[in-house]
Amino acid sequence: KKDKKITKKTTTTYILFLAKMRVFTLGLVLNVVVGFVIEPRQNMQALRKKLYAVSEAKSLYDITLLAGDGIGPEITAATVKAVEAVGSNCGFEVRWDEQLIGGVAIDEKKTPWPKETLESCRKADSILLAAIGGPKWDGNPRELRPETGLLQMRKDLGLFANLRPAKAINQLIDASSLKPEIIQDVDIMVVRELTGDVYFGEPKGIDLDENGQRTGYNNMIYKQYEIERIADVALDVASKRNGKLCSVDKANVLDVSQLWRDIVIARHQHFSQQYTDAPKVELSHMYVDNAAMQLIRWPKQFDTIVTGNIFGDILSDEASMLVGSLGMLPSASLGNPDAPGVFEPIHGSAPDIAGKDLANPLAMILSAAMMLKYDLAQPKAADLLEKAVDSVLQDGKRTKDIASDDSIIIGCEAMGEAVVEAIHSLAASS
Repeated sequence: KKDKKITKKTTTTYILFLAKMRVFTLGLVLNVVVGFVIEPRQNMQALRKKLYAVSEAKSLYDITLLAGDGIGPEITAATVKAVEAVGSNCGFEVRWDEQLIGGVAIDEKKTPWPKETLESCRKADSILLAAIGGPKWDGNPRELRPETGLLQMRKDLGLFANLRPAKAINQLIDASSLKPEIIQDVDIMVVRELTGDVYFGEPKGIDLDENGQRTGYNNMIYKQYEIERIADVALDVASKRNGKLCSVDKANVLDVSQLWRDIVIARHQHFSQQYTDAPKVELSHMYVDNAAMQLIRWPKQFDTIVTGNIFGDILSDEASMLVGSLGMLPSASLGNPDAPGVFEPIHGSAPDIAGKDLANPLAMILSAAMMLKYDLAQPKAADLLEKAVDSVLQDGKRTKDIASDDSIIIGCEAMGEAVVEAIHSLAASS
């Protein structure tokens, strides 16, 4: 009887042991599945959404519209019509909120960056900006210059990453100052850090010493997290393109650039380990002076470039001239994934042609395409808008700044209307 009790107890213990082992084994399997299958997929989904302010497509978007100065209102009007035409064919609508920035804001609100504009931007799904500035405000104190409003906007909205594409357009190859064989098929994305570096480093100023000599100084400063986040964005962008990333610095003479290089290398290693199912990204490094030369010598060697604020300011302008006209190039300024980005053409306000129907609206229209792609989760709409611009150029229609001898020269308003017609035509044929 005693032995039977022992046997029964032992059997029960053994059964419990087997049950626990099954639970343990099941848990181990689940951990493996989560660790090696589910989590990487979730990580990849997070990576793909890194640049989106809107995580999924919507039927109604709130967009803050900043027409700004000079030709801004003209190119804005053309762009609004193009976006609304795309929306009508792709199943969404846009609610526009027009606000002031730059010189016009100084004139009306005594500040280049009014509080009302900031509040509207913070509530928006995205922000579309035309152009700011002009000689009218060049003599103002720094706090009352249009450019100060732009810098404050970047700071207040946390816009630390500027994406500026330089893509050769076959119809405009002859507009470039370089040989066609040098620029044909060029497709570069410059990812520039926007809120650090020498433009924002403290202390800065102009001082008077005991000998009456003035000394001007700025500080090139980067914190670790500032480099990490721009490197992550650049790696994300490169993985969506052709998988090549060139980091540009001056590490041979600048300590801040050595830190930049060290951290970019570390983030690349992290990216490769964390996102195992993402396309591989090949990382290279180049000193800024060599990069400036190589962009002219053989630009096709570059795919995605990441660099700091001041180097990016210079190199992105240089890259833009590869395609022949600033009037054709868009840009995006992005920050936190859950906050709106700012999308704008890279050209200035061109006050000398303002109000004359001579402006080229295509760069702002292409900026709207970037907005649809990177901020509003509407890649098909972005593709339709880009194809419409290409179609108009294929038909030989040009504004004066990109015209050749056999072009059909049209004004800003007519160019906007031509893009709208092309949108409807392409949508109907698809």
